Amino acid sequence: MTKKTSLALMLTTTMLVAGLTAGCGSNASSEAVTQKVDSSATGSVEGAAKSSSDQPAYPRVLKDEMGNEVTLPAAPAKIFAPNLEDTLVALGVAPVVQWSTGSRPKMYLQDKLKDVPSITFAGGLPPEPEAVMAHEPDLILLHNANHIESGVYDKYKMIAPTYVFKHANSDLESSVRVVGDLLGKSTEAEQALQTYKEHVESAKKELAPHIQGKKAAIIRFNGRGMFFIKYDFFSGYVLTKELGFLPSQVVSSGDINLSLESLPDLDADYIFLINDAGTGDAFEKDLTESAVWKSMEAVKNGRTFKVEGDHWLSGGLIAHMKVIDDVKGLIAK
Repeated sequence: MTKKTSLALMLTTTMLVAGLTAGCGSNASSEAVTQKVDSSATGSVEGAAKSSSDQPAYPRVLKDEMGNEVTLPAAPAKIFAPNLEDTLVALGVAPVVQWSTGSRPKMYLQDKLKDVPSITFAGGLPPEPEAVMAHEPDLILLHNANHIESGVYDKYKMIAPTYVFKHANSDLESSVRVVGDLLGKSTEAEQALQTYKEHVESAKKELAPHIQGKKAAIIRFNGRGMFFIKYDFFSGYVLTKELGFLPSQVVSSGDINLSLESLPDLDADYIFLINDAGTGDAFEKDLTESAVWKSMEAVKNGRTFKVEGDHWLSGGLIAHMKVIDDVKGLIAK
């Protein structure tokens, strides 16, 4: 029997077992009551009425943010959630396997996940079903709708129940609550969100005298060139939507590419520089040693900062709080 034939049989068996499990629980599912995770959530979560301990009853039938039906025969225990590990850790959960670029996982989470094996997404490509199946997940969380368009969802849903977000990082509060609900960790989700909100409010008060009316930009360097980080996700969201920096018109214009020729147009009072794992050394040197860079007001005023760490290029409560702490340390001295 070939490897591909073996995988096909395993996937088929998985689907049959899931179908039988769902069938055995059909009576319970038909008596289920609909429950919303939160009025702000994009997807709906439906299932059996919760027990007195506020834990979901199983089996649960729910719909993800893309309208796909997901059946959870039992409480998930082995989670595969690439690019959502931050949220899992914030809820006190370790994934069964963690996302990696091919060279390393998210380093800012390794104090909690150092013993969790990695699975490679080298070149941006998700691992083949065989590699995922080897870790025997009982719930897969996919952080954006691209996984449906690329066909990844159709493969992964045969391995385990798979929930797809439209874009988990664009509404972090909602996605944290959804993950909390899926894992029976709603209390932990609310506690994590409250801790984050308090962290933001404290930082805003401390930073207000330094950044009021000031614009900020983030420049990322990697092996392909120089790019702006937009303001709708990751550290760009933190600076503008959470801390109160004003957006640069150049960064907001739509083009993420930066060149030395366009640099004079950059209207930013503060500039943060991120070299992606050292892959953008040549481009960073070209920029910071150029005459036009040295003539910029932000440079002459000492308001340019080189920041380290992949939390600047990640989404999640933990990543965002680390970015906030970095900004406080650099500006509110």
